[in-house]
Amino acid sequence: MAFLEIKSLCKSFEAYPVLQDIDLSIEKGEFVVFVGPSGCGKSTLLRMITGLETPTSGTIAIEDTVINDVDPAKRGTAMVFQSYALYPHMTVFENISFGLRMAHQPKALIRERVEKAAAILRLEKLLDRKPGQLSGGQKQRVAIGRAIVREPRVFLFDEPLSNLDAELRVQMRAELLELHERLGTTMIYVTHDQVEAMTLADKMVVMMGGKVQQYGRPLDLYDDPDNKFVAGFVGSPKMNFLSARVVTAGPAGLRVDLAAGGAALVPLAVTLAPGARVALGLRPEQISVVAAGQSLPADAVMVTGRVALIEDLGAESYLHLHLADDSRIGVRTVRHAAHLGDEVRVAAPASAVLVFDDAGTRLRGRA
Repeated sequence: MAFLEIKSLCKSFEAYPVLQDIDLSIEKGEFVVFVGPSGCGKSTLLRMITGLETPTSGTIAIEDTVINDVDPAKRGTAMVFQSYALYPHMTVFENISFGLRMAHQPKALIRERVEKAAAILRLEKLLDRKPGQLSGGQKQRVAIGRAIVREPRVFLFDEPLSNLDAELRVQMRAELLELHERLGTTMIYVTHDQVEAMTLADKMVVMMGGKVQQYGRPLDLYDDPDNKFVAGFVGSPKMNFLSARVVTAGPAGLRVDLAAGGAALVPLAVTLAPGARVALGLRPEQISVVAAGQSLPADAVMVTGRVALIEDLGAESYLHLHLADDSRIGVRTVRHAAHLGDEVRVAAPASAVLVFDDAGTRLRGRA
């Protein structure tokens, strides 16, 4: 059995289902990130693990012990919230030690744990300051220190970096990874930012509509998504989708007509009826601009579009193309000398294409 085991977990508020049949196994010491759009149920799942919400059905177990009815204070979890929730009239030392003092722990133990946490979080010189004298990143470290001194079995983070500016978020992500490396404790982290999820996670749980869409290592989800939602959500810039209709499907591959014009033969052996609608998925980095007179492989997927937006990012550019069927795709390229309104041909190898049926399910077959 895994260190943290969630089985058939459901949560409803009155008649409204928030979480449906959640099954997860988290190993000891893993850094697992729950990611998904607002309202997908990820924070509710975190709150049920720590005991702030009660499951409607299903079980949560830590080290083989079901904790559904265990008091939150006795579960061995510590939570860091989006809000720092620091007491403004208390010093950093007093804020970090507050939980231990309320539990009437010995003064020597309190000082030992606070000083240890402060050393880990580089707060030693700030212990006598009050929150009003701290930066946003320092306040967040104090909130994390308050969790560290409890020496929990599981750390739970609910979007702890969302109040920080972009530069500080990057810095705090690095600090969280260092903290995980030092402590070796199981950490579960909630965010709606998939870039944050991919940079932090040992494993990602992608959620939508109260269900787990896919669970695995970040690059596995990026390279091998189970459905169109995961494919479009994981990765920045996000995956492009080209609408198409099936012409023929069989052992020789999947031949389609593209809604934006042209045709493609994808080396995927599947059975689909002629006329069935599918979506072809391509990452922006897999698409390249076709130069005048450039020869392409016979099976290349090619479309033509007009440049609707150019994002120059320094070493590279990101072109947004408006296609004939009114859809848009993004192309990552190296400082391409395009202008707004230019007509541009782009192509990608057919072997890079992922195919999704009309319901959004990934179609798999032998390439």
